[in-house]
Amino acid sequence: MMDGTSSKPEGGSILQLKVRLLHLSSMVWRRVLVPEVMSLRELHGVLQVAMGWDGIHLFEFSIRGVRYSSPDLCGAPPNMALSAFRFRKGSKFRYVYDMGNWWDHEVRVEDRLPPVGRKRYPRCIGGAGACPPEDCGGVEGYLARREEAVGYDAMNDMSDLADFIDQAVLQGDRSMLEDERWHLEMVLERTGSRLRFLEDKFSRGAVNKRLRSDEHRRLMHQQLM
Repeated sequence: MMDGTSSKPEGGSILQLKVRLLHLSSMVWRRVLVPEVMSLRELHGVLQVAMGWDGIHLFEFSIRGVRYSSPDLCGAPPNMALSAFRFRKGSKFRYVYDMGNWWDHEVRVEDRLPPVGRKRYPRCIGGAGACPPEDCGGVEGYLARREEAVGYDAMNDMSDLADFIDQAVLQGDRSMLEDERWHLEMVLERTGSRLRFLEDKFSRGAVNKRLRSDEHRRLMHQQLM
């Protein structure tokens, strides 16, 4: 049985949290509303959905010098409710996801609010920036891949695609497709892989759709499977 909170909390406050992925520019951040009775384990699931991670790696919260983490990391169990910490406005704590890539997040308590009738929680109310792809080598690997995505080789591939479109589509000559199919397939594959590192859009609606379907409850346990 999953330990979590109801989407419609019967009592307690709602915490407004701003989550920021550190060491990157442009900034990747989210603002979420979560019930204060929510456990750290379920907050992990919420952060996975809000940021755009896949929940396939270990995680750790660091709060007032105590580590709360996935069992394999030997920290304290992440079963404590947020209310147990009695956070004040402006309080900050740390959330790290994927100990190999070391995605480091700052979580700041911006406000404590009363629950609004018929509103579902957790809920995302703001954000910016696309989450880096999983397993891309952490901040350094991500920045290197992002730079490569607009580099010399990428421009050569774009030039080849432009030549193909001009010849095959505009001029109606399909000989290039027949003669260089393998090369064009490789160009398309490389171009597609680069696009993941150029994405910079964030969809609040997509995040809330996943939260309404309780996706965070699945992700809060996924790395333990």
